[in-house]
Amino acid sequence: MSSQRLGLGATLRTMPATFWIANTMEIFERTAWYSFFTLSTLYITGPVAEGGLGFSSEQRGFLQGVVTFFLYLFPILTGALADRFGYKRMLFIAYSLLTPAYWLLGQFKSFGSFFFAFLLVALGAAVFKPVVISTVARVTNDRTASLGFGIFYMMVNIGGFFGPFVSSLARTRVGWGAIFVISTVAIAMNFLVLMLYREPTTESRSAERRSLKAVLTGIVEVLGNGRLFVTVAGALLLIVMGGGMRLLPWGTIFAATGAWIALNLLYDVALRAGGARGATWLTAPMRFGNWRFGVYLVLLSGFWTIYNQIMNTMPEYLRDFTDSGPVLRVVERVSSFIGLSSLAAFAGNMAASGTQIPPEQIVNLDALAIIVFQVGVSWAVTRLPTFQTLMVGVLIVAVSMVLPALAGPGVGVSAWLAIASVLVFSFGEMTTSPKSQEYVGRIAPSDKVALYMGYYFPCIALGNLFGGIASGALYGWLARDLRRPDIMWLVFAGIALVTVAALFAYDRWVLPSRSPATAPGERAA
Repeated sequence: MSSQRLGLGATLRTMPATFWIANTMEIFERTAWYSFFTLSTLYITGPVAEGGLGFSSEQRGFLQGVVTFFLYLFPILTGALADRFGYKRMLFIAYSLLTPAYWLLGQFKSFGSFFFAFLLVALGAAVFKPVVISTVARVTNDRTASLGFGIFYMMVNIGGFFGPFVSSLARTRVGWGAIFVISTVAIAMNFLVLMLYREPTTESRSAERRSLKAVLTGIVEVLGNGRLFVTVAGALLLIVMGGGMRLLPWGTIFAATGAWIALNLLYDVALRAGGARGATWLTAPMRFGNWRFGVYLVLLSGFWTIYNQIMNTMPEYLRDFTDSGPVLRVVERVSSFIGLSSLAAFAGNMAASGTQIPPEQIVNLDALAIIVFQVGVSWAVTRLPTFQTLMVGVLIVAVSMVLPALAGPGVGVSAWLAIASVLVFSFGEMTTSPKSQEYVGRIAPSDKVALYMGYYFPCIALGNLFGGIASGALYGWLARDLRRPDIMWLVFAGIALVTVAALFAYDRWVLPSRSPATAPGERAA
């Protein structure tokens, strides 16, 4: 990296048109997703008489955990396919899947049919995600990557703020069906934006294109070899199919997963003792590829586990335990003081009638804060080492989980601490998430950017799986049954602190020393 640092304006001017087109597509895609997903907790658990699905908290945790797990697992394959077949073609496939899928979400009411439509959304989003983020990685360089990913994450949250804001108003005035219309229209807009997109890859037009077999082999070789890939995939399948789908008790799942791994290790011992050379993938001992990258992804899943509590747990907590009346009265007084009489009257009437601020609007403060502060935060951490930045970000997230716990147990506590939690969390998120994505883009081989970015998403998949299951189980047990939401929030804070400690150990003892090829303050993966 050059030691000379461009100014903010000069850096922005170096961004090519494809960067801004990709960001525009991200706004529409995130608008579609968050129009539904931010309200999904309330929709899934809402009474049928009021237009909801009437499912339990445990069923809600299953849907949010398992479906999003697959959403973030599929990019391993779709990212590799994008490198081979072209980004523009994959984006068209993504929008062709997502447009009908969002519409079907609003039509299906049974658990099985809703699960199917949700999985279809997951498949379309899984095609989209590695492509758009790889576009950002390809069109930025060492000097512009931190700011570029920060801008990209700000665009994520423009969609993340605008979608829930509009859909919240629509569902209170029109009904739940309106949010699925908004999601469908928003994603369909990307067909128009795609016409302006210029393909940043060359392999799809090259005479030396890889075969599909070579693409699939490349997927496996990031981890090591076929035996290792099957071992890891089998362990994940046991966790998802057993725990996520509640087919087996967790004790049985952990025992079965341990037995599966032990069986593969014993088979390896036998193969090595017999002098196996690995003529086929089945008879080859396990071999690790970029194992440090794999460990990094596992550790990062701790952050994404806690990240999901703002979306999954906070809306239900706000609905069941907090009173936003004190917030409305402050809004009334402040609005009256600065001359916004209409807003003051509106807030006063809501407070007087006992009407609560919709939970999704409070959660949406996270996206609003990121829109306002993300570029500044990204600019501030441009030259900081990756893992120092990540540790600070996750530590901020831990603090945000402690704040609602300070409200203690009981129903009707003031919503102020929950609002503070959302706002503090936003700074941890905008510090951690863009930097973690930038790091993967920078260590990826130039011909495998989308593949590596696809591998980044399994850590989000694990975070969604564990976060969704933990949200449903802990909320049902501690918050709903024992009426102790404070203990639940402290458990989440503890997970964040363990993640900070693990990242520190990884940076200190696992990564090799910095090589001349890495950026200042960085270490090679």
